[in-house]
Amino acid sequence: MTITLERPVTTTDPLTLLDTEVADRLTLRITTDHPDIDQATARRIVGQTAAFVAASGQQPGQSLAPSRLVDIGWHTFILHTVDYTTFCEQVVGRFVHHVPTTDGEEPPDNGETRQRTLAAITAAGYTIDPELWPDVADCSQCHAGCTDSPNSGTK
Repeated sequence: MTITLERPVTTTDPLTLLDTEVADRLTLRITTDHPDIDQATARRIVGQTAAFVAASGQQPGQSLAPSRLVDIGWHTFILHTVDYTTFCEQVVGRFVHHVPTTDGEEPPDNGETRQRTLAAITAAGYTIDPELWPDVADCSQCHAGCTDSPNSGTK
């Protein structure tokens, strides 16, 4: 399947999608839980997580996936349920579900999924931090594949 997305004329720093207090809280949680990640990198992860979630909500059914670093941000954000729910409602207009692949299901193709995800983020108008997107997550706690739900509009 080929997806053609138009590129916006300008891009927005996705960190501006988040309230400063929320961004600070998520940054602190990432550096606390992952001492190998410095504060500046954690802040960048938070911004790219916001872009990923926002783009995922605008592209339901596309099975977008975070990079390994952005996945850290997504898991952190989800654990802050009030902040995550508020973000989804205000930025996307609905909740963006996190749906792991099931046992025995093939993980998403790294190259195609990465390309599709970055295209969706760009099309949504958000700046991509390329250093944080060298791959697509292969997270064991999600049975080797975190994606947005293709049925995120349903409950």
